[in-house]
Amino acid sequence: MDAATDSLAVTSLIARYAELVDTGDFAGVGALFADAVFVGSGAPAEGREAVERMLRGTVILYEDGTPRTHHATTNIAVTVDEKAGTATARSCVTVFQALPDFPLQAIAAGRYSDRFERREGEWRFVERRVRIHLVGDVSRHLRT
Repeated sequence: MDAATDSLAVTSLIARYAELVDTGDFAGVGALFADAVFVGSGAPAEGREAVERMLRGTVILYEDGTPRTHHATTNIAVTVDEKAGTATARSCVTVFQALPDFPLQAIAAGRYSDRFERREGEWRFVERRVRIHLVGDVSRHLRT
């Protein structure tokens, strides 16, 4: 593989995370972190089960099985170390939410700092650090 192909694969993982969260597929998110750690505002969650449990315990799902959110991940900058089989990425995230009685709005914005490894030819998360800098009305998104 070359750096451009690897960078695209890492970017696709970042996008896949957003898709899985927004569709309420917390088991799928857990699978992305099977051998990784997720560091957010609470205690770090390490591994598939811990990440899935953390999401199920904090994110509100609605009748359609989703959190009714849209994670927009932008300004993605990926650095690949071909020899080491590692990569880092930094990006911005804005979380939007809408419900029948809750107009579409940005409810949170922050940054992701990610580390990846290439294992058996595939890129995998090693660590995701989430730092939310701007918080709006998350009362319909997160359990308190």
